[in-house]
Amino acid sequence: MRYIFFLLPILITSSVTAAQENSPLDVYGVWLTEKQNSKIEIADCGNNTPCGKIIWVDDPAPETLRDTNNKDENLREQPILGLTILKGFTAKKGQWKKGKIYDPESGKTYGAKLRRLPDGVLQVKGCIGPICQTQLWTLAEPL
Repeated sequence: MRYIFFLLPILITSSVTAAQENSPLDVYGVWLTEKQNSKIEIADCGNNTPCGKIIWVDDPAPETLRDTNNKDENLREQPILGLTILKGFTAKKGQWKKGKIYDPESGKTYGAKLRRLPDGVLQVKGCIGPICQTQLWTLAEPL
């Protein structure tokens, strides 16, 4: 019986920690995109909301890649590495909503939603109005 009282606090603490680790709002970290061709680091923008920037691209010379498809001609020479592609989110109903995701391949910006699934995978939705396309990103090793 004494062992139960000893183990109970440990079990409760472990359960709480596990639940916090995969909270839908815990989207921070380094993520490998669904195509596995880039890594995005999601960190606090400075206002307790997530921002994501490209920190790795599967390319022999990633430092030479530029944002050539950007609709703004003045931004076409900015490097892809370090480019912010996720921002402007609001926490609502267990997920990050009303954000923006920029796709450097097309030069287009879409509405975005983020949430971490119970298995630890990051669900990323890019939306035009009510129609969304979903990608699943996996947690990656930091660079």
